[in-house]
Amino acid sequence: MSEAGVVIHPTAVVDDGALLGAGVEMGPYVVVEGNVVLGDGVRLSPHVHVAAGTRLAEGVKVFTGAAVGNIPQDLKFAGEESTLEVGARTVIREFCTLHRGTVDRERTVIGADCLLMAYVHIAHDCVIGDHCILANNIQMGGHVVLGEWVIVGGSVSIHQFCHVGDHAMVGGGFRVVQDVPPYIRVAGEPLRPIGVNSIGLKRRGFEDEAISVLKKAYRFLFRSGLNRSNAIERIEAELPQTPEIHNLLEFVEHSERGLIG
Repeated sequence: MSEAGVVIHPTAVVDDGALLGAGVEMGPYVVVEGNVVLGDGVRLSPHVHVAAGTRLAEGVKVFTGAAVGNIPQDLKFAGEESTLEVGARTVIREFCTLHRGTVDRERTVIGADCLLMAYVHIAHDCVIGDHCILANNIQMGGHVVLGEWVIVGGSVSIHQFCHVGDHAMVGGGFRVVQDVPPYIRVAGEPLRPIGVNSIGLKRRGFEDEAISVLKKAYRFLFRSGLNRSNAIERIEAELPQTPEIHNLLEFVEHSERGLIG
């Protein structure tokens, strides 16, 4: 069926309470519930289920078998109104499961220009920044926060309430049970820092001097043998207070689960 640029396969089921933008496309056996908003150019592949409370911005692509916006897997959930919000041009690959929020945050948020590969699970009340890449089979507990430009390798499990900072990179197959500071690479069991994410930062336009300062801060925090308070004092006293250093120190200060390593 086609109307005002919207193309819906005859086998799809779309509630009258769903709001569809221009150029939306739906394949066979798609189900779209009421109280759903699909932005311009959203594409839903066969067998996608879009549950009530879902908001997909323009250009989002959802691939076969994904289930987005279902109620949380949380025994405390009592049917409260909440949403799942996905930013523009994000790609959600096959069989991802993305749940809406609870009364705690009232929404789960996934940023713009993200790539979620197959079988990614994002639980209730998570916040994912823009430009993140989540590889296959990542399992994410509730209330997890990822900054912008985060890359997480395949088959990683992230414990509830953990935070991962901007431009961090998590190696595949490991468990994240504490906070991961921005700008670093982490791997191993237990998870530990293995260096600054220099290649990723260069690709995103960071200057060599900014990366050099971050490497010095990394050595103070993770290689100097100093306790965390003394390492921070040295960073504040001896390094230029660049925007990246400010972001790093703010992350460390507000960490609630403690830092890896």
